[in-house]
Amino acid sequence: MKELDKQMYFKAKPGILENARLLRKNMTTAERLLWERLNNNQLLGLRFRRQHPIDIFIADFYCHKARLVIELDGPIHDGQAEYDDGREAEIEKYYLKVIRFKNEEVITNIEKVIIQIEEIVKQRI
Repeated sequence: MKELDKQMYFKAKPGILENARLLRKNMTTAERLLWERLNNNQLLGLRFRRQHPIDIFIADFYCHKARLVIELDGPIHDGQAEYDDGREAEIEKYYLKVIRFKNEEVITNIEKVIIQIEEIVKQRI
């Protein structure tokens, strides 16, 4: 793995890399919908990665150039706000920005989600 590639994984161990690979094969409906809009540099010509390892975590989506993590929250997140806040704080220690959307937002209003992501990316580049 090239040095740049190693930096993009933020010390992720092989087990996390394997878990990410498995998650890419089992994406939720909301993740698939958003991936259809982020894949192949469709958003502002930037490369996004799905189920990307960051240390001990796996981000739903990650853009290295914008140092942006996008998380999609399903019903399980309703009861774990404290965990999510802690996870976000750990990820932000790497100078990454974390933004969150509810699965339902992606499914019912993907255009609004894309506009919000574009605005944040433009601020970060």
